[in-house]
Amino acid sequence: MSSSSFKRVRFVLVAPSHPGNIGAAARAVKTMGFRRLVVVAPRHRDFREQPDAIALATGAVDVLAASASCDSLVEALAGVTTAYAMTGYDRQFGPILVDLRSATRAAAEQLEAGSGAEVAFVFGTERAGLANEDIERCQVCCAIPADPAFSSLNLAQSVQVAAYECQLALRGTEVHAGQRRFAADELPAPVDALEGFYVHLEQALSTIGYLDPAEPKRLMARLRRLINRARPTPTELDVLRGIAAAIIESRSERAGRKRKSG
Repeated sequence: MSSSSFKRVRFVLVAPSHPGNIGAAARAVKTMGFRRLVVVAPRHRDFREQPDAIALATGAVDVLAASASCDSLVEALAGVTTAYAMTGYDRQFGPILVDLRSATRAAAEQLEAGSGAEVAFVFGTERAGLANEDIERCQVCCAIPADPAFSSLNLAQSVQVAAYECQLALRGTEVHAGQRRFAADELPAPVDALEGFYVHLEQALSTIGYLDPAEPKRLMARLRRLINRARPTPTELDVLRGIAAAIIESRSERAGRKRKSG
């Protein structure tokens, strides 16, 4: 276990309604040795100064005060190589669903394999959880096994369980069967790079008429699921973007345009 691995794990809360839950999540994160808390589009922009948040962050006001605030999930996941969407059920077009313990073991292996790896556990709103579009921005769906008759956990409780399992895995890293293994010098492409690729791919598919921008249906969601399952590295993503670029404009067209501009 490397202490630096703990620094490369972030816990992301998407659109939380109650400042108290943010404070309690800060406490949950700190008790397990983590420090990085990111809040996306909170209802209360001044959540760090809210009395409920401060009261429930007992002993972890430093983590609350240092928490980052972002306007979008894409911004919150910048640099992340694997994002785990915390959800209680499988989504039709979302990434594969795995149990939390399997996910944290895979995350620990990735973190220990290379210093450039960054992982994030993403939590949705208290009332509705994560929206489908946010699920699709993650590479894995992750569930906390619970009683099917009553599986609802409070937001901060979910963060506590995820943080506990993650620190447990980091203290005793195991290889998780069925997950792709990455070399230390070739980690998965980060989420922001994947988002750029999806924009590029959509342009390419529109160019050849395979995707109708007016009626895209669920094509991009299905492709996201496929590519997230493959977990491309930056080199592999460069290859895919090269293919997309060639579809949009052939090499001879690009060369001719460069000659004219020169």
